[in-house]
Amino acid sequence: MRTKETIVAISTPHGVGGIAVARLSGPDALSIAEKHLSPLTSHLSPRHATYCTFFSSSPETGEGDRRKAVGEGYDNTIPLDDVVAVYFPKGYTGEPTVEISCHGSLYVQQALLQALVDDGARLAEPGEFTQRAFLNGRLDLSQAEAVADLIDSVTPAQHRLAVSQLRGGYAQNLKDLRQQLLDLTSLLELELDFSQEDVEFADRTQLRNLLSSLLTQLSTLIASFKMGNALKRGVPVAIIGSPNAGKSSLLNALLGDDRAIVSDVPGTTRDTIEELFVLDGVTFRFIDTAGLRHSDDIVEAMGIERSRKAIADAHLVIFVHDVTTLWHEPALDLSDKKVLVVLNKSDLPTHSSLITPHSSLITPHSSLLTPHSSLLTPHSIPLSAKTGKGLDALRTAMVEAVKSDMPQDDSILLTNARHYEAMCRVKEALLHVSEGLDGGMPSDLVAVDLRDALYHLGTITGEVSSDEVLGNIFSRFCIGK
Repeated sequence: MRTKETIVAISTPHGVGGIAVARLSGPDALSIAEKHLSPLTSHLSPRHATYCTFFSSSPETGEGDRRKAVGEGYDNTIPLDDVVAVYFPKGYTGEPTVEISCHGSLYVQQALLQALVDDGARLAEPGEFTQRAFLNGRLDLSQAEAVADLIDSVTPAQHRLAVSQLRGGYAQNLKDLRQQLLDLTSLLELELDFSQEDVEFADRTQLRNLLSSLLTQLSTLIASFKMGNALKRGVPVAIIGSPNAGKSSLLNALLGDDRAIVSDVPGTTRDTIEELFVLDGVTFRFIDTAGLRHSDDIVEAMGIERSRKAIADAHLVIFVHDVTTLWHEPALDLSDKKVLVVLNKSDLPTHSSLITPHSSLITPHSSLLTPHSSLLTPHSIPLSAKTGKGLDALRTAMVEAVKSDMPQDDSILLTNARHYEAMCRVKEALLHVSEGLDGGMPSDLVAVDLRDALYHLGTITGEVSSDEVLGNIFSRFCIGK
């Protein structure tokens, strides 16, 4: 990465708007900017907004000297726009930074960028400003990734998760864990220098207690990934049921749009259909599935198989039953899911075999599908996808089902797949350490596993990183950030 160069980009979204902001960062940011700003009787004051005129050309181009031109009726320069410029000696990147706010004309934006590039700046690559902030110690890697999450957040839940990670509480916890491990690893490795004296510097009882505490914390974080990732990308909700139960009609009713094809012909839906929808600040990812039944049709059978995978990945399952038909429980293991039962077509006469409902919210680990159990309980939701009756009750139940799994305090949720993988590797290494201690393994071999755990913890915050990993992370950022 060419960190000694001065970079520039438009930091506001592409397109026409009231204003646009050009960000200039690097060792020559101030000198390059001031070549194009008039009047030049005084330099930009740090952290003060200065109203001035931006000129496309600088005195070095030979098109006139603005210092002499002002007030003398002599002007061979090209005024581009009236702007507001702010200079930060150590800005977001940790380097000298100038932010220039101009009018949002596409022509003005491009001309301003071209002028700054002509005088020595380079167009920034995606995420390069944040990458420089990381390299200059302004952010650790987990905080840098939180910047992208904050930009992408569209719901209060996503925003809250990103802000929590950006403020560094998560990173501080990781650093504390890493420091404790580093101290113990150092003591174990010190024993190797005194191996002839047969001494122990690292208290094995203390090490075992720390390992137990670390493994508990890691297990909690790893388990939180399912909910954290769901809140970040949308809580997966599988809509299941027999063919023609009204699953697609329910999806359309929830979305308020004819997203899925509806037909009286069973088996119309042959593939999963996904749509995002926000309810009470939580993004739900609805998955309309093919009707669950045996089918000799190859295409429908493939759709049913995809439905089973969608159900396995879902956090919440909406089981749709047509009340005009016989009750049939799905031949699925839903013991680790939360299930909402919808009694659809409730505006029509109910089949006499339908037993009295008992409850719709089934908590995980309950015995759902034993021969003596039923998904029906007192709070199953009578609903008509056709008339809309019962939709509000379903929406409320969905939100309550998800929020009951969300932490009610400032507990940290793991939301990043890269972090999740690293945490799993840390846990695996610490389990090896624990097994080594219990088996009387020599200190040097125990230290190897501790070093492995330290390495994987370091990849999360950036103490350990490679150009390939950094390039992959920051390439997903927008240009200008």
